[in-house]
Amino acid sequence: MLAEIRIDGLGVISKAAAQFHEGLTVLTGETGAGKTMVVTSLHLLSGARADAGRVRLGADRAVVEGRFSTANASARVVAEVDRLLESTGAERDEDGTIIALRTVGSDGRSRAHLGGRSVPAGALSELTGPLLTVHGQNDQLRLQRPDQQRQALDEFGGAPIGSLLDKYRSLRAEWIEARDELAERTRSSRELAQEVDRLEFGLNEIAAVAPQPGEDLAIVADVRRLSDLDSLRSAAADAQVAMLGGSAEGDGIDGGDGGADGVGALDLLGEARARIESSDDPALTALGPRLAEAIAVVSDVTSDLTGYLADLPSDPDALDTLLNRQAELKTLTRKYAADVDGVLEWADQARERLSKIDVSAEALASLAARVDDCAAAVAGAATALSQARTKYAVKLGKAVTTELGGLAMGKARLEVTVQPLVAGAQDAAPLTVDGRELHAGSAGVDEVEFRLAAHSGAHALPISKSASGGELSRVMLALEVVLAGAEGSATMVFDEVDAGVGGRAAVEIGRRLARLARTHQVIVVTHLPQVAAFADTHLVVDKVDGRKGADSGVRTLTEEERVVELARMLAGLDNTQTGRAHAEELLATAKAARTE
Repeated sequence: MLAEIRIDGLGVISKAAAQFHEGLTVLTGETGAGKTMVVTSLHLLSGARADAGRVRLGADRAVVEGRFSTANASARVVAEVDRLLESTGAERDEDGTIIALRTVGSDGRSRAHLGGRSVPAGALSELTGPLLTVHGQNDQLRLQRPDQQRQALDEFGGAPIGSLLDKYRSLRAEWIEARDELAERTRSSRELAQEVDRLEFGLNEIAAVAPQPGEDLAIVADVRRLSDLDSLRSAAADAQVAMLGGSAEGDGIDGGDGGADGVGALDLLGEARARIESSDDPALTALGPRLAEAIAVVSDVTSDLTGYLADLPSDPDALDTLLNRQAELKTLTRKYAADVDGVLEWADQARERLSKIDVSAEALASLAARVDDCAAAVAGAATALSQARTKYAVKLGKAVTTELGGLAMGKARLEVTVQPLVAGAQDAAPLTVDGRELHAGSAGVDEVEFRLAAHSGAHALPISKSASGGELSRVMLALEVVLAGAEGSATMVFDEVDAGVGGRAAVEIGRRLARLARTHQVIVVTHLPQVAAFADTHLVVDKVDGRKGADSGVRTLTEEERVVELARMLAGLDNTQTGRAHAEELLATAKAARTE
C-alpha cells in the first residue's frame, strides 16, 4: 500500500505531504487547487514520462517521494518486490517500507531513486506495477478501445487464458519464423544456387592443388636454398675436407710429411692426443679426455656435413619444380586467403556452408510442409484460446451487469462478445481457422467487444457508441470491482471516476468504492460530496494566492472540517446551516451504508 507521499515544486504545489491509510481515502478541493497534481505525482512514481511543463514556475526541479509498504501484500507480490530490490541494490527503510523518489528538472531531465540507489525510471514502474494502479480520466476513453477490452477479458480469465495465450504466442513465433524462411528460400533460390556453384568451384580448385599446411613457407625456404646450391655445396665440401683432410677436388695436397694428402683436423687431433698420452707428466696427460671430447664433436660435425651433402638436390630441375609449385599456391592465396593455412580454413568454412544450403525442390517441399504443420498447430491453439475467451466472456458480462445493478443501472446489461477477426486483403500473415482466413495477431485471432444495453428492451450496442460519460464511468468502476478479486494487494487510485455522474448514482458509486476498500487501499479524487462522504480518510487540497503566485497544500480533515468541506461541495453551502445539515446527513447515511 501507499503509506506517504511528499511533493515539492510540482504544478501549483510548492511543498505538500500526505499520509495514507487503509480503506477509502478521498481528495477534494476547489477546481484548480492541484488535486490532479497528486495523481500526476503517482504517475511519476510509476515511471511515467517526465514533463518539464509540470515543474512549478520559478522552481529548478520538481521532486516526488513516495513510501510504500508490503506488510499486507501477498507472498507473490513481496517476492516480486524483493527480487527488484536485490537486482537494483536498493534497500528497505528501517521500518520495512520502501522509498521511491523521482526528480524532474526544469530542463526536462529526470532522475529516479529507489531505496537509496539511483535506478532507471523503469525500475519504479516494476516496483509500483504490483503495488499501485492509477486510473485517470483518460482510462474511460481507453476502455472504448478493442485491445483494452480484450486485455480486460484476459485479465478476468486469469491463468487459464494466460497459459493458452502463452502457448499460442510461442507456436505463432515458430510459424512466422518458418514462413519467413520459406519465403526467403523461395525468393533467393537463384542467389543460393549461384553461391553453391561458386563454393564448389573454389573447393575443386583447392582440391586440385592439394596444398598442405605451412607448405608455402617451406617452399620459400627451399627455393632460397636451391638458389644458392653451388655455394652451399662448395662450403660444405671445403668444411668436410678441413675435417677429414684430402682434396675437395680429389687432387693430392702436399701435407709436408711422407708426401701424403693434406692433413685434416681429425688427424691432427688424434696425433695431439697420442703425444699427450705418451707423456709421463700428470698435468699433461690430464688434457687427454678433453681432446677425446673434441675428437667426438669433430666426428659428429663431419658426419652431419656428409649427410647435408648427400641431401642436397642433384636434380638440376628441382628449383624449377619448386617455383612451379609456388606459383600454384600463389594462385590460391590471391583468391581465397593471405596464406595456405587461410586457404585451408576457407575450404573448411565453404564445406560447412554447403552442408547448410539446400536449394533442391525436395528441401523447399519439406520446408513448406513444416510451415503447414506450424500453421495447423497455431490454428489449434487459437481455437482453444477463443473457446476459453468465449466462456469467460459470458461470466465477465454477468459479473459486471450485477455490479451495474448496484450503481443505479439496475436495468443495464453488459455483453462481452468474442468474434473472429477476419484477415484483410493486405494481411501479411493470414491464418486459416475452420476454413476462414483470420488475422493472427500477437494476442490471438479474436476481436473482443463490450456491448451495453442501458435499459431493459434496449439493444446491446458497443460502449464506444452507446454509453454516455456517466454510464462509461460506472462501467469502468464496475469492471474494476470485478477484476479486483479478493487479493487485496494493489493500491487503486481513481481520478474523477465519477465524472458525469450525480444524484443516486453518485451515492452508489461511493458505496461501491467503500466496498472495494475492504480488500484494497482505494484513493479517489472526486468533486462529488456523495462519494466523499464514504471516505475513511478525507484529504483536502487547499490553494492560497500569494505574492509569488498560487500555492497549494494537502491536509487531513477532522470530522467537523469534513462537514464544512462537504457543505462546500454541495453547491457552496458551507456557510449555511442547511448546507451543514445536509452534509451531516450525507455522512450519517454513508456511515450506515458502510456498516451494512
